[in-house]
Formats: sequence, C-alpha cells, structure tokens
Amino acid sequence: MAKTGKKLGEALAKVDRDKNYTLTEAISLVKAASYAKFDETVDLVVRLGVDPRHADQMVRGAVVLPNGLGKDVRVLVFAKGEKEKEARDAGADYVGAEDLVAKIQEGWFEFDTAIATPDMMGVVGKIGKLLGPRGLMPNPKVGTVTFDVGRAVKESKSGKVEFRVEKAGIIHAPVGKVSFTEEKLQENILAIYDALIKAKPAAAKGTYVRKISLSSTMGPGVRCDTSDVAALI
Repeated sequence: MAKTGKKLGEALAKVDRDKNYTLTEAISLVKAASYAKFDETVDLVVRLGVDPRHADQMVRGAVVLPNGLGKDVRVLVFAKGEKEKEARDAGADYVGAEDLVAKIQEGWFEFDTAIATPDMMGVVGKIGKLLGPRGLMPNPKVGTVTFDVGRAVKESKSGKVEFRVEKAGIIHAPVGKVSFTEEKLQENILAIYDALIKAKPAAAKGTYVRKISLSSTMGPGVRCDTSDVAALI
C-alpha cells in the first residue's frame, strides 16, 4: 500500500470518514483540509437511487451557479453567418464550423464547453465520438444546441455546470474554489442540489438522494447529512 503523504495524512486526520456532517460543517472541513499550493476546486458527489442503464431513469441537466466556478471557461461555438458574429460578440473564445471540426479531428481540445446552432449538428456529428467521451458534445437537453448562442455563451462564461448520472448512479459536479467563502460555496451546492431534485425521473423508486459528499481536488472526501441538505432548499 502506498504511503500517505504527511500533508494528506494531516488532512485525513481532520475528517471523521464515518460521520455525516451538516452542509455548513462539511464545507468548513473541506476548506480546512485543503493543503495544495493552488486554489483547489471543490467537487460535489451525489449518489442517486436510479439505474441509468434504463433510459427512463437517466438524470441530466445544467444549472448556472449563482457564484460561478472561479475560473475562466473556454467556450467554443459551431456557427455560421449572423450566429457566428453573435457568438463572438458574447465572448466566445473560438467560433467556426468545418475548420474547428478539422482541428478537433487532429487532436485539439483546448476548450471547456462546446455550443452549436441546430443547423450545425450535421457537421458536429462527424466528431461525436471524440466529443462525447469527454463530455463536450453539444446537447439540446442542457441548452448547448440552440440558436440563442449569445445567451448560451454568456451562461457558460458565468459558471454553467452540466451534470449527467454515471453508470453507478453517481453525479459529479464542480461547485467553486476553496478560496470561495462558505456562503458562496453553499449557494452553489444548493443550486445544483435543487436542479437534481427537479430532474428526478418519474421512474425512480425508493430513496432518490442516497449519499452526498464534498472534497477539494487533493483533499479527503467529507460526507454530508442528506436530510440537512434537503432542509436548506
């Protein structure tokens, strides 16, 4: 077994791995247990009582975090004509069509979010197998396939987070930076939690939200009391 580093060991010692903390306590612990020299991202992990192998139990959506993500989001837009200009005016980092497809086919992925106008999806579909596994494929369900590209770009730039349940029924989502105040992190977490509740499939049976935990990029996971989080909505 690999030896635990001194800093990680000290961080682990601050957290009772078997305890379910209130959200306020959990956020405070995540900040206290952060030890990296960079401003770590705070991640939210939620285990849901769904089986995503069934299409009617898929959980997917997007939410604009009230306090953003604390980082510069690089936005790419597939568009032509007036929509290309609209995307550039809204602050998109990269705008194009076949030229961007060719660049991506060559292995370029220097962007965080991809948006496309509906008429461009035939072109974008050529690189679906490259974008899909990286979570970068534009999708109308989360607002990244739209003619309202100006709004989509601004939302992405201001901290829009997409979430999609994985095979094991788990949702992963960034909620900000360790440098954020506890209040800002809580507001962001509750925004995602609220979106998850609203996205609950009708086919989901039993307990929907089973476990919630928080962690920083390098720090230990901190378990949250699900009933406490629910009570804050």
